[in-house]
Amino acid sequence: MLDLQGFGGQFALGALMTLKVAAGGLVLGLILGLIGAVLKLSKSRIAYAIGAGYTTVIRGLPELLVVLIIYFGSAGMLTRIASLFGYQDYVELSPLAAGIIALGIAFGAYATEVFRGAIQAIPKGQIEAAKACGMSRLQVFFRIVLPQAWRIAIPGLGNLFQVLLKDTSLISVVGLEEIMRKSQIAISNTKEPFTFYFAAAMIYLTITIIVMLAQRRAEQWASRGMRGRDQ
Repeated sequence: MLDLQGFGGQFALGALMTLKVAAGGLVLGLILGLIGAVLKLSKSRIAYAIGAGYTTVIRGLPELLVVLIIYFGSAGMLTRIASLFGYQDYVELSPLAAGIIALGIAFGAYATEVFRGAIQAIPKGQIEAAKACGMSRLQVFFRIVLPQAWRIAIPGLGNLFQVLLKDTSLISVVGLEEIMRKSQIAISNTKEPFTFYFAAAMIYLTITIIVMLAQRRAEQWASRGMRGRDQ
């Protein structure tokens, strides 16, 4: 057993913060990814350009740089917006909000391609049949396209979420006390880097295994009733 020298409770708080950032980034990223996929599949050149620009720029930047830009760059913008309403105080995002937004934006850029591929994998005949039955575009999307796209996209999204979990360690650079930040605090007090970095590794590994099991369960649930068709 590792001797955490009284820092076990702090590691638990760090793990909880990591899960908060990961969950928030996942929700935001799924929304952005779905919107990005719709834009990139649109026949409108403007919509496609917006979606393509988003994925190209964000996937071309390191996640750490995205975190720093969101955290430090948003402060000036928010302060200017606040001044328009008569507020003269300096406004900035909290490390938690900045972390969720930054990782959500990064996750969304990659999720866009996962969703786009999943939507394109759906037979066009089903969409044409739904339109022939009198469904509107929104009805076709939510009743025919989206349920099937989820089933196809879950493996890819699950892999992206595992990457997102590890990327939460980047938020420590802006002061958010997640697992890595708690490790650094413990190390500065005990001078035992191996013990606490190993403890952090075990926590990340445990969370990842739980996510993998949940992903497998989600894939089974989404594929219910489809096994006979796939054979």
